[in-house]
Amino acid sequence: MISERDSETTFDEDSQPNDEVMPYSDDETEDELDSRQPAVEPGQNQINRDAEESQEPLKKDCSWQVKANDQRFYEQPQFKRTVFLCFKKSKYAANAIKTYKYNPITFLPLNLFEQFKRAANFYFLVLLILQSIPQITTLSWYTTLVPLLLVLGITAVKDLVDDIARHRMDNEVNNRTCEVIRDGRFKNTKWKDIKVGDIIRLKKNTFVPADILLLSSSEPNSLCYVETAELDGETNLKFKMALEVTHRYLQEESAMADFNGLIECEEPNNRLDKFAGTLFWRNMSYSLDADKILLRGCKIRNTDFCHGVVIFAGADTKIMKNSGKTRFKRTKIDSLMNYMVYTIFVVLILLSAGLAIGHTYWEQQIGNLSWYLYDAQDFSPPYRGFLNFWGYIIVLNTMVPISLYVSVEVIRLGQSYFINWDLQMYYPEKDTAAKARTTTLNEQLGQIHYIFSDKTGTLTQNIMTFKKCCINGQRYGKSVDADRHKAIQQVDFSWNMYADGKFSFYDHYLIEQIKSGKEPEIQKFFFLLAICHTVMVDTSDGQLNYQAASPDEGALVTAARNFGYVFLSRTQNTITISEMGIERTYDVLAILDFNSDRKRMSVIVRESGGNIRLYCKGADTVIYERLHPRNLKREATEEALDIFANETLRTLCLCYRDISHDEFEAWNKKFVEASVATTNRDEALDKVYEDIEKNLILLGATAIEDKLQDGVPETISRLSKADIKIWVLTGDKKETAENIGFSCELLTDETTICYGEDTSALLQTRLENQRNRAGSSTHSSLRMNEPFFQGSKDRALIITGSWLNEILLEKKKKKKKLKLKFPRTAEEKKKQTEKRRRAEAYKEQQQKNFVDLACECRAVICCRVTPKQKAMVVELVKKYKKAITLAIGDGANDVNMIKISSLLLFVQKTLPSISLPTLTSLGFC
Repeated sequence: MISERDSETTFDEDSQPNDEVMPYSDDETEDELDSRQPAVEPGQNQINRDAEESQEPLKKDCSWQVKANDQRFYEQPQFKRTVFLCFKKSKYAANAIKTYKYNPITFLPLNLFEQFKRAANFYFLVLLILQSIPQITTLSWYTTLVPLLLVLGITAVKDLVDDIARHRMDNEVNNRTCEVIRDGRFKNTKWKDIKVGDIIRLKKNTFVPADILLLSSSEPNSLCYVETAELDGETNLKFKMALEVTHRYLQEESAMADFNGLIECEEPNNRLDKFAGTLFWRNMSYSLDADKILLRGCKIRNTDFCHGVVIFAGADTKIMKNSGKTRFKRTKIDSLMNYMVYTIFVVLILLSAGLAIGHTYWEQQIGNLSWYLYDAQDFSPPYRGFLNFWGYIIVLNTMVPISLYVSVEVIRLGQSYFINWDLQMYYPEKDTAAKARTTTLNEQLGQIHYIFSDKTGTLTQNIMTFKKCCINGQRYGKSVDADRHKAIQQVDFSWNMYADGKFSFYDHYLIEQIKSGKEPEIQKFFFLLAICHTVMVDTSDGQLNYQAASPDEGALVTAARNFGYVFLSRTQNTITISEMGIERTYDVLAILDFNSDRKRMSVIVRESGGNIRLYCKGADTVIYERLHPRNLKREATEEALDIFANETLRTLCLCYRDISHDEFEAWNKKFVEASVATTNRDEALDKVYEDIEKNLILLGATAIEDKLQDGVPETISRLSKADIKIWVLTGDKKETAENIGFSCELLTDETTICYGEDTSALLQTRLENQRNRAGSSTHSSLRMNEPFFQGSKDRALIITGSWLNEILLEKKKKKKKLKLKFPRTAEEKKKQTEKRRRAEAYKEQQQKNFVDLACECRAVICCRVTPKQKAMVVELVKKYKKAITLAIGDGANDVNMIKISSLLLFVQKTLPSISLPTLTSLGFC
């Protein structure tokens, strides 16, 4: 009977965030492959599943509780955790951070332990112990002790200097001050003394000391501008906005001191772009998301002051959760030196053993017959041979070079200085020289086989310019070469008082259409660009300055501004726009945020006549799925998108739909419920968004140019001549990525391009042959190692992220709650284990085949890939090719592949502003 079984409750490993796997959450990468799931389950498993589904899942997503201005709240027993035996400690971390490795007590033992992990050092330690035994020593012990201490001392001093620098950085950070509520007043307090639940005040151009919930600020509607360069390398300003209720009531110091709100949110994790929580205050609950959280490492900009309550402190903050453990990358030279030392040591043992055996034979035949060889010791010949074995080990110890590692370290140090002094690597325009931030990987530069590069901002300049558009099926924007700029007259925007003087456009017909007002679709097009965004505006000296979270959004809003639809200001619930000189304010009813899973953003506004309309912009792949069946201009827009992609332009589709009042009221109730949900909030919101983003009417598409960096084609050409294979990993669409490949000469007219879909048959055939290999002849086994492609043509492979997930069998893991589970029978467990083993073997073989196929191509372009997929591709090549890899990137989406790669290069434009903890997490220190 089921009721008689011993029940057990277990947490699935995915129910809690795993901070060690990846530094950023990339849940959007993997599609569920339902077709590969078994159609029928064994009987007992079905019973177990029915029992699990009948249980009510426990709410574990929001188990972190923060009470403002109440430190006694955290002394309750449920907030304690056992540290050792009966010793307990609060689960809330202090705000002091530690990035150093040693302290005065642990330095000597830990450093010696690390050094003696090197084969040569450990060998000489054993040798020193042998020399201290009188019966076997042949040399004085100090002949080994002195050089060993010298080697250990030099390395220890180097490690000590590095760690002292970390101590100084930690002390500098921990001793920074900010204003904290103490005894009802704001008082200056050191960062290390800040605790969870404290109310703090931050001023302009100061760093945020902990992860805090924004309560209010000096800006209208409690907006707060922050710079997140330390978190993701992006220097664009982002804005945060407090809750309307806290903005209204928490402005005065006395109100701050009396604030007693309770915050329930997710446990500390490493997801920088996500947050879910709820504020309970005055018998009301308010939804909290990432837009209301200021993370440690952010810098306050364009905001005189702001207030917040500390949610996560110290090691619990998201930036420290991302730092993880420092990964020390070892080079092939290190491995070679260890192999050489082991080899020499084996030869030494064999040589000493041979000499000891010979000595034993000599003792048995001759012994101490010669009076001058008698040592007054009556030992047996085998025992004498045993003692002499260790004596020969000591005598021949010079075969192992004790200074080998030190010599290599000195060479590496010299190489790093040569890199820093190299004039050919100096960039005079920004007065930037090359900087070797580690001295342990220099020789790897000459052994690189594969380069993995991001596209946007790395191969390209990441400076976006609005070039063309398609509105209602009509294309606008002329292609103008740089040499012909003077010949063709630019559009005159002097009629627009808000026009940006840096913006250039060459299609006069579009301006005529806008001024005439005869095309309502054109008006809707630019109105959408002006209202559907998250850009913030800063007015200084009568000039509008836009602060966008991404260059793409800034380029689109700037284009709308020049064409007469000017974004002027916004509040929490309104947005003000100047439409051809007429200023209007619209009520913003809801903002459906953009993320890399949705690939679109929508805004619902109430227009002046009371009509409610949804405006949406996003990638063509997701917009097409949600269009109304009767979109007459869809084919013309698709044709325009293909043309724009062939010109290496970045594209977005724009659309809208009208919503009735009854439909919106019904949808808004679901939206409010989902926004305050304590469990699976993101999934609930996505489902609600899907309900309203349907039957869209297509307006057109935008095309933005992102120029190549200087010298990219020449660099790629030279790398190709050195037989270095280049892989480009980008999130752009396939057509754009392919044309960028031609622009940077990664692809040429002679290149045979293979697409992932075309190679699926090759991979499937190879896999089936490998499955049938058992019992086959040797000749057929050899055929398994034949290349996928015949001939020596210049080939390139272009694949997409969705194809990559399908071919590599990457499944999305579902989070499981605490459920009642019944133990399986032994037979079921055996079947499950065997099934998993076969699935893992199948997946591993498929991955290896993919790597073999891709590595036969001179270049590989992976488009529509996410950060986790970038890291997965790099890891696969390292795993199956044992090759030295170099990863190049410039932003947060490249950190995953950078950490996994053998070598790493972070674009200098963002590196100087990143702190030591962030660099340490990337492996630079």
